[in-house]
Amino acid sequence: MLYSVGLSFVVLLSVIGAATVDSGEYDYFKYHPMSEITDWMTQLEKENPDIVTIMDYGKTYEKKTISLLKIGVKTGEKKKAIWMDCGIHAREWIAPAFCQYFVRQILDAYKKDPKMEEMMKNMDFYVTPVLNMDGYTFSWTNDSTRLWRKNRSPGPKDCDCYGTDLNRNFDAFWGTVGVSFDCCSIFYCGSQAASEPETQAVTYFVGTRKEDFLCFLTIHSYGQMLLLPYGLPNVTDPNYKELMEVGLAAAEAIKKVHGMDYTVGTSPDILYEFSGSSKDWSRLQGIPFTYTFELRDNGTYAFKLPEDQIKPTCEEAYSGALHIITYAHDKTFNGAVATAAVTLWTLVLAVGVTGTNLM
Repeated sequence: MLYSVGLSFVVLLSVIGAATVDSGEYDYFKYHPMSEITDWMTQLEKENPDIVTIMDYGKTYEKKTISLLKIGVKTGEKKKAIWMDCGIHAREWIAPAFCQYFVRQILDAYKKDPKMEEMMKNMDFYVTPVLNMDGYTFSWTNDSTRLWRKNRSPGPKDCDCYGTDLNRNFDAFWGTVGVSFDCCSIFYCGSQAASEPETQAVTYFVGTRKEDFLCFLTIHSYGQMLLLPYGLPNVTDPNYKELMEVGLAAAEAIKKVHGMDYTVGTSPDILYEFSGSSKDWSRLQGIPFTYTFELRDNGTYAFKLPEDQIKPTCEEAYSGALHIITYAHDKTFNGAVATAAVTLWTLVLAVGVTGTNLM
């Protein structure tokens, strides 16, 4: 039975006005280069020292520091957590725009809404605005690089191409379906699982705290979908029914904002098969609620979503993400979370991948 989420909280959009967290000068409805996003993070920490902390947790191939915003009330006690990352694929500019908007909204809501205040006392939000910093920076170079997808590590010695698809590089059924071993392909999965420094950074940070995380939300575009585990056919998550119910309710919350339809399901069911995703990896760590958001649109503008669509895209996606997060919070603090005590990887190795039901 799903825990109810009050609409007055799920849709805060009518209450929340202009940003108040950074002097009101930052434009959340335009795309920003990496340098401006980094400055924005620094300013947020400066203006909200009681609840915002910048944490560095890795380096990219080009030695850029990967940082996240830890947002929550500093209680001095171990807390549950929410993970969100954006910009794992360089060309999906709407994703970092959403992460920035999401941070603005929860900071503003913390000042106004008792529910958000409660959640920030119980949980910390870990938000990475841009994970693939090298690729994102490269996509800003000129028109010819605008659609760059991968990171910027060099290929094998016999290859002149650059980059690995970070969302094919995680240690989750790595290299089995929906990938390429051609280093020039946009779906190149790397030389081995977790070969890339960006993947390693997430794997270590989340993996060493996996019992703390209630949600793992990774933000992409495009297609207007909520994808749940797993990316392989014939592999069913033990929590599939609940993940679908929560996802469908989140899609309904999204639709209520601007009437936009989002499809919910596993990748093989509604998109295509692929392995090595961060979503699948996080679920295999036992994190209960893992979803990939594919934001607007359905292909008219694809990866070049106009800036006039940033605002409605972020507003509706915020409502959906907030539903999932609130559900996970309320289930944890008002009841018991089913954390699937079994080790999923052990089951995979024991019975094999094809035709597996992970129960």
